[in-house]
Amino acid sequence: MGRGDLRTRKGKIFRGTKGKTHQKKRRVDIGKNKKAESRASK
Repeated sequence: MGRGDLRTRKGKIFRGTKGKTHQKKRRVDIGKNKKAESRASK
């Protein structure tokens, strides 16, 4: 367990990979949702 172990969070960060233990930040598109809502209400 440590930097060399790809199953751990520390290992994922060291290698620069993503997965179950070291996930990507999810991008939320707020602008697109506002446009869709304004069109639907008119």
